[in-house]
Amino acid sequence: MKRPGGLAVRAGGAAVMSETFEQVAGELEQLMLSRIAEIGITAEFRSVRGDALSELTRIAAQEHADAVVVGASEHLGHRIVGSLATRLVRTGKWPVIVVP
Repeated sequence: MKRPGGLAVRAGGAAVMSETFEQVAGELEQLMLSRIAEIGITAEFRSVRGDALSELTRIAAQEHADAVVVGASEHLGHRIVGSLATRLVRTGKWPVIVVP
């Protein structure tokens, strides 16, 4: 049995990753919508790809955010490099709220 070429594997892998990204984003959006309906607040779900710090910074600036809320990092490496929350705090542009 002949294995597909490297390019075919990469292209197929990219398609699977893209499909998985869209599926997870859809599930997160539905979860968020159900939660905000329960507590009676308004929110907007956005799904973007790219560096988390760059994308959050861009969106927060674009929307004139009063604060940025992020989840706590559980990655050991972030203690060395710095978590997303720590890097957001270092920008000094918004109050940063970290939730567990």
